[in-house]
Amino acid sequence: MKKNEKKGVVQAFTMVLQFGINMMVPIGLCTALGVWAGNKFDMGWIVIPLFFMGALAGYTNIYRMVKGFLKDKDTKKEKDVKKNQ
Repeated sequence: MKKNEKKGVVQAFTMVLQFGINMMVPIGLCTALGVWAGNKFDMGWIVIPLFFMGALAGYTNIYRMVKGFLKDKDTKKEKDVKKNQ
């Protein structure tokens, strides 16, 4: 395997790991908050909206990360094209 291929594999693995973390942390925190609030204030139903709020926050995190990644990739391609001209 060439050095560039290894770098690409590591970057892909890192991005998949970041996807998981960016999705699971907000869901876990909001669900834990919902369980705590449900037990403290006797409102067990509060877990459901907080879970979906965490999922929405995770989706937003992933969207921003991919948008930034694609923007950086496009910028790099533009620089390469200008450099080769």
